[in-house]
Amino acid sequence: MSPINTGRAFDRATLPPEQWRARKQAHEQRVDRLTAAHLSRRSRGQRHPVWDFMFEYYPVTPGKLRHWSPGFGAVLADAHASTFPYLKYFTESAAGERLVFDTEAYVGKRGKSVSYIRRLLDATRRNPTHFDCFGLHEWAMVYRQDEHRHPEALRLGQEGTDEVVEAHTVRCTHFDAFRFFTPKAVPLNEFSPTRQTQPECEQAGCLHANMDLYKWATKLGEAVPGELWLDAFELACAARELDMRAAPYDLAGWGFEPIRIETAQGKAEYVRRQRELSSRAQQLRDALIAVADEVLATSNLGQSAGG
Repeated sequence: MSPINTGRAFDRATLPPEQWRARKQAHEQRVDRLTAAHLSRRSRGQRHPVWDFMFEYYPVTPGKLRHWSPGFGAVLADAHASTFPYLKYFTESAAGERLVFDTEAYVGKRGKSVSYIRRLLDATRRNPTHFDCFGLHEWAMVYRQDEHRHPEALRLGQEGTDEVVEAHTVRCTHFDAFRFFTPKAVPLNEFSPTRQTQPECEQAGCLHANMDLYKWATKLGEAVPGELWLDAFELACAARELDMRAAPYDLAGWGFEPIRIETAQGKAEYVRRQRELSSRAQQLRDALIAVADEVLATSNLGQSAGG
C-alpha cells in the first residue's frame, strides 16, 4: 500500500517539467498496477462480485483514473494544453510557456460543491465516532427477502441470515447503505439517515463514509493532487474488501474468507480492521478538507464553509 499523501506535501509554486513529468508518469504507472486485473477480466467478459463495484458504483473508468492533476494552485512550467487535454481548469499563460490553474473558473463552476463537501467532511470528523455496526448493513440488504441483488449464495442461508440480523441492533448511519435496506429491515435500524441529514449522520467509524472519500476526491476533481486521489481509491478498495468479507455472501470461492461477524471473534476482527481503516481515512479526510479550504479561501464561500 502506498503511503498516504496529505496533499500538502507538494510545492504549490511552479513545477519544473522534470518534476511534473515524473509525477504524471508515476501516477499512470500506479493506476496501471491497480487496475490491471480488472481490465484483464473485462477483456474476457468476466465479472467479479467484489471489485467490479469499484468501477460501477463509482463511475470512474481506469482510463479516467490515469488522469493526473498537480492540484489546486499549481503551475506547470514548459507545459501546454495539448499535453493535458482532460484538465478543464488549467489554462495556458499568455506566452504559452506554462499551464496555470484557473482559480476563478473553478470556483465559479464548482465553488458551491466544494463548500458542501468541505462541510460534510468536517461534520463527519466532528460527529461522535462508533465502531459497533459490525457490517450489518449488508445483511439488512437481504433481510427476509428471497430475491437478492447479487447471485452469490448466502453463507448461512436465508433463515440463518435473518436470525443474525434479528439478534443484533442495527446501527447504520450511512444513507447510501441504508437506502438499500429491505422494507422489513428499515424499522430495525436505530438511525434513519436521509440525504438531507447526511452531514449530521456521517461519522468517521463508518466503513462507507470512509470509502466515499474516493467519491468526494473525485468530485473535487482537478483541485485534488492525483497522488491524493489514488490514496483515496486504495483506501476505498481496502474498505470494499472488508465490507464483502463481513457480508452474508459466500465469497470463499473468490478468495475472500469470511469475517464471521455473527461470532465474538469475528466481531473483534471486524472492529480491529474498521479502526485501522478509520485511522487512515482521518488523514485523507483532513487532506481533502485542506484542499477545500485552499479553494474556498479564494472566494466569499470560505466564510460560510469554515468550521
